[in-house]
Amino acid sequence: MNRILVVDDEPNVRLVYKEVLGDEGYEVLEAESVKETFDILNREAIDLVVLDIKLRSESGLDVLQRITKEFSNIPVVLCSAYVSFQNDYTSWLADSYIVKSSNPEELLKEVKRVLSKRGKTK
Repeated sequence: MNRILVVDDEPNVRLVYKEVLGDEGYEVLEAESVKETFDILNREAIDLVVLDIKLRSESGLDVLQRITKEFSNIPVVLCSAYVSFQNDYTSWLADSYIVKSSNPEELLKEVKRVLSKRGKTK
């Protein structure tokens, strides 16, 4: 079973993603801050990170850079309400970029695609 870390400062978003991904058979862990994110990454085996770009006073793009440096084997799917960040060259470090939506199909499709591409199937 693939383990996915959902990083978002909004509890409702984390809850929805946990339910949607859990229904597909993924084990989902949650983090709402940078500290919590790296505490989990340092102690747990994670197969993929779903990362929000706007984390209260912290930058998801900074988190992305750190993940790609310290955990280069873990793919990252950026998930943001802001389309404009797709043009930020830092976001190109991610394996995928999706715009938040009330329809979780795009998220599920990208999670499956990225895990498959990395050879990490359920």
